[in-house]
Amino acid sequence: MIGVVNSVLGMIREGATHIGVATDHVIESFRNDLYPGYKTGEGIDPRLWRQFHPLEETLRAAGVVVWAMVDQEADDALAAAAYRAQTDPQVERIFICTPDKDLGQCVRGNRVVQMDRRTRTIRDDAGVREKFGVGPESIPDYLALVGDSSDGYPGLPGWGPKTASVVLARYLHLEHIPQEAAQWDVAVRGAASMAAVLRERWSEALLFRDLATLRVDANVFETVDDLRWRGPKPEFADVCRRLGAPEVAEAAARLPHA
Repeated sequence: MIGVVNSVLGMIREGATHIGVATDHVIESFRNDLYPGYKTGEGIDPRLWRQFHPLEETLRAAGVVVWAMVDQEADDALAAAAYRAQTDPQVERIFICTPDKDLGQCVRGNRVVQMDRRTRTIRDDAGVREKFGVGPESIPDYLALVGDSSDGYPGLPGWGPKTASVVLARYLHLEHIPQEAAQWDVAVRGAASMAAVLRERWSEALLFRDLATLRVDANVFETVDDLRWRGPKPEFADVCRRLGAPEVAEAAARLPHA
């Protein structure tokens, strides 16, 4: 828990002025109603699960905006926040701090980027294309074809990452892929069988794309200024003492804030 708080405070130390943290307050979401195989809380270490809600309260005490998601997922909150923030001309750059594949669909040029804090790498539009072979707009289609094991849906048989990227780099979206392989103007080994699979499992492909598509309608903030970090709340020192980390509160108090 303290490690997460330290990581968030580290972003502020490095220059972030506005920040929000999204959490899965519950694991199941509306996607479980769409697809029975979608990820659940099964298998999560109970000791880890018991830290989820206290972490939310600790972050709030640190003065950080927390989006604790119930019907939607944390990734939906991040997508909604990025979508809303990019409409504000005063926002210089938006960092989505997660390497999750599905967040690649939110990248916009060099203004909305993904950041993996563990590796200190930043993935912009060019980085998404280098990683997946397709642009951000095609990420849900790409995941529909290849699947996402972390979210519990398998994709379509025979559609691997290389093939999916080659086809979608040409056609962008599932609807634009010709039904017959003879009409494809890209060279793909086994094209006939893959085209057949796409025809036969069309409804599954659309369902998986729907699962992969992040929603941007979550009520995350009214204005970007709602995310400005204004320093820790008075109770943060007591929270840190109870967690055996009073030095974290002391470090937070020294950080510049509005």
